[in-house]
Amino acid sequence: MQIYIVKQGDSIYSIANTFGSSVEDIVQANELETPGELVVGQALVIPIVGQFYFVRPGDSLYSISQTFNLTVTELAEINAINPNQPLPIGFRLYIPEQPKITIETNAYVEPIGETVSPALINAAEKHADQLTYLAPFSYQVNRDGSLSAPPLNDFPMIAENNQAALMLAVTNLEEGAFSEELGSLIVNDQTIQENLLDQIISTANEVGYRDVHFDFEFLPATDREAFNQFLRRAKARLSQENLLMSTALAPKTSATQQGQWYEAHDYQAHGEIADFVVLMTYEWGYSGGPPMAVSPIDQVRRVVDYALTEIPAEKIMLGQNLYGYDWTLPFEPGGEYARALSPQQAIQLARENNQAISYQTTAQAPYFQYTDSEGNRHEVWFEDARSIQAKFDLIKEKDLRGISYWKLGLAFPQNWLLLEDQFTIRKY
Repeated sequence: MQIYIVKQGDSIYSIANTFGSSVEDIVQANELETPGELVVGQALVIPIVGQFYFVRPGDSLYSISQTFNLTVTELAEINAINPNQPLPIGFRLYIPEQPKITIETNAYVEPIGETVSPALINAAEKHADQLTYLAPFSYQVNRDGSLSAPPLNDFPMIAENNQAALMLAVTNLEEGAFSEELGSLIVNDQTIQENLLDQIISTANEVGYRDVHFDFEFLPATDREAFNQFLRRAKARLSQENLLMSTALAPKTSATQQGQWYEAHDYQAHGEIADFVVLMTYEWGYSGGPPMAVSPIDQVRRVVDYALTEIPAEKIMLGQNLYGYDWTLPFEPGGEYARALSPQQAIQLARENNQAISYQTTAQAPYFQYTDSEGNRHEVWFEDARSIQAKFDLIKEKDLRGISYWKLGLAFPQNWLLLEDQFTIRKY
């Protein structure tokens, strides 16, 4: 696959000609509803085998070959050029398809209400073949240790048909929010814990879950060791049933990081106890905060670098958002919440308002501003092929276990194309 950024004057026809692709393939790959109206700054994925590289100032055949793990001789032979001749700026080099590495993938899917919407079922059916795990979100723990299940509808069948393992996500959500009181009750009361583990095992065996995933958030800092002990007890019970156990971890950059979201999450203990962890490396830009990238790569990297000092790389799944936010300006704390939107919706919004898309290189994230019909200024940050490629590169660089998406149902076709192009997905 080739990532291409739309420039002023480009058309879908000129782009297809540049890469020897077809208009139909590019339109289909990127799910372009209005292919005649591309947005300047829009990232497209071009479906070709391998990719093309256009020579930049300062490049040499040696430096380019090193970037793509080739020898100078190989690169010269592939492109039928003399390795001793200088390369003209803009010269097109063909880079063959790179070897794939094997990773695991997870995607949460969150039904709203009493049943699963057809759109959510369609999203699960569309992408389950690219998933190791599918995680209906969530089973909520009641105060007696019983579980309230989410609507499942066809999720078990979809997972089975695509050899995706079901992940049983267990949370301390209560009345729509993570409950400090409920979480503390669970990790401190062994009677409740025994009931909860009985319920989890019964549910896992009945539905066919492969992994039990604890996402307990906003626990009191004083419950850090109680949480660890609960996880040890849970792991012992679940292992007897041949079930995996994973946890979700807040994005910490040190063991002493303060704040209720962080302090009860002990990276070292989770790394020892759990089969794997999901780092929730998103929501730097969030609906109630100021406009910024949702998962800026510089901040994500800091979390991963710390995590690797406490947890083996083969146990770490990188969390990744499949959405962005549209903020109304000026931002006022406690004011209007930003609207969540898919990457496809963000591009459509830029097109409708005739705005070019910019790219912040430190965060590795696209953004733009626009004025709505009522005269209000907006700022939008979202994900595109470039931003997700930065996360894929980090996974490869650090040899992580894989990636975990929050959440299915938001259209981001470029992510799935690049995922399939670069990785082999492990199946159970």
